[in-house]
Amino acid sequence: MNLDISRYLDSWEYQPGKIVVRKIKGKDGNPKIQLRVDLGILQMNLTGRPDGKLPFGHETLFEHYLSRLAKYADAQESDPSGFKLSIEDCSKLQQEAIQFHHRYICLFQLKDYDAVIRDTERNLAVFDFVNQFADSPEFAANIGQLRPQLLMMRARAKGSKEAEADQHSTAIHTIEQTMEEIRAFFREQNRPELADLSGEIQSLQQWSQEIRSTRPLSQREQLEQALQEAVRREDYEKAAEVRDALRNLKSVL
Repeated sequence: MNLDISRYLDSWEYQPGKIVVRKIKGKDGNPKIQLRVDLGILQMNLTGRPDGKLPFGHETLFEHYLSRLAKYADAQESDPSGFKLSIEDCSKLQQEAIQFHHRYICLFQLKDYDAVIRDTERNLAVFDFVNQFADSPEFAANIGQLRPQLLMMRARAKGSKEAEADQHSTAIHTIEQTMEEIRAFFREQNRPELADLSGEIQSLQQWSQEIRSTRPLSQREQLEQALQEAVRREDYEKAAEVRDALRNLKSVL
């Protein structure tokens, strides 16, 4: 058996600074994602745990710990407050979360926005779980530093899906809501001054401006723009007509 993968690497060029990803059909008949990196190719399953393993018979390690929590709560008469995750437990969950991080970055490049939302929300649930039950608050806080990036990627997926459906106002709302979530995160960390310096906030602000500048104007916005233009030209008859149209539109809404 020839284990040399040079021919695969030679036929798929690595591009520094770019996320080079593709979707393939695996030998098992299931879809896979491949990510080209400088020294080779990473391959991930499209669903379930990216590496395809079943930790302790569960689809993911996170589900294994959720099962442990449920058993603990049953034994404690529905009181899970004493359940704890060791540093080793948290480290294992963090390593699994990194696998999902790699996958949702690839999925975003493939414009599979629903799958990005699925994986980002899954990792957010892991972070909440660790934050609640970690025996080491310092370790939990260290893992939680990735929350702004996760929130941004979820917003990118949701907003892209909404914008493609011509729901531009909804996309802008999604972005603004996420920026507030990120600001709340920094307030909880007692570092509110870092919010507007974060790359996530700056990226979302820029994207929001791009959507606002390129989206089609609503009927109301078109009328408001026409009113401003009529007033600028001192065409007061036209301005009156546009005002009446605006009033009628507002009454309908």
